[in-house]
Amino acid sequence: MSQQPAPIRHTPHNLLANLQVASNKQGQQAFSRQLLGRWGEDRAMRWYSRQGYVILERNWRCGRGELDLICKRGSLVVFCEVKTRSSALYGTPAEAVGADKQRRIRKLAAQWLAQQPQKGSWRTRFDVAEVMGGRIHVIEAAF
Repeated sequence: MSQQPAPIRHTPHNLLANLQVASNKQGQQAFSRQLLGRWGEDRAMRWYSRQGYVILERNWRCGRGELDLICKRGSLVVFCEVKTRSSALYGTPAEAVGADKQRRIRKLAAQWLAQQPQKGSWRTRFDVAEVMGGRIHVIEAAF
């Protein structure tokens, strides 16, 4: 009987090594950034789940853009922008969420809320999850 190969477990070290190899090839940089971003979103989802949140949406899209994570705990709905970096060479992940990006996220959140059939007295919060070097730091009420 032949054995099935073990699934690849992505750790910060092997994922980043694969990303570096991929980024050296023409046309692969966008793909490697997507992998890194998806890995960071996975980390953020686990963090929120461990804190007792229910994940309502991941990568919710509309014609105006995308919301990375939408989570709920009780009457609180959290809109989280996840920023993943392999290094601080170009600044911290949270620094990439400037005023324009914040405005766009607020508009997208308003659109998402308006589309919900069970409109209630939800409180909202906007977080930024920084993922870098295998660590996650969630800035609650970042803006």
